[in-house]
Amino acid sequence: MSREPLKRFPAAATALAAGVLVAGSGACGAAPGTAGAPTPVPAAVTGPRATLPSGAVYRLELATVPEDQAQGLMYRENLPDKTGMLFVFDQPAPHHFWMKNTMIPLDIVWIDDSGKVIFISARTPPCKADPCPTYGPDVAVSRVLEIAGGKAAEEGLAVGSLLRLTDVPNPN
Repeated sequence: MSREPLKRFPAAATALAAGVLVAGSGACGAAPGTAGAPTPVPAAVTGPRATLPSGAVYRLELATVPEDQAQGLMYRENLPDKTGMLFVFDQPAPHHFWMKNTMIPLDIVWIDDSGKVIFISARTPPCKADPCPTYGPDVAVSRVLEIAGGKAAEEGLAVGSLLRLTDVPNPN
């Protein structure tokens, strides 16, 4: 069953921009003049996140409403290390994506309800001219993960891999 690709609307850009996750980075090491001072321990990653087969933990922005799903990662010039966007849909369906107004290559990962990877579109290129191609399997899923292009392979993610999702709402 074919489905129209998610349409991404610029009007949602302002609303989404306020919720952009930035990967946290703490000061590591002692400041000048503080030799021997204990090194601060980075805070544990909290909030929505995915643990990939490599053990890497990715912080996730959630796209749970149609406006955020339409916006996706449009107009972003970069994606902080170990971050991504998880689309959580109300109903399992063949959710196809396109890269209109997306500035960076992405790995797009379709995931079933158990966290099993069903399909990966690796290094999906930005769309430079209309009409934009669509990507995705004709298989019903309720979650799709977008991460920086090339990271899926780097983190050992492949069809059949299991992702552990934490602090993520259940679809339906």
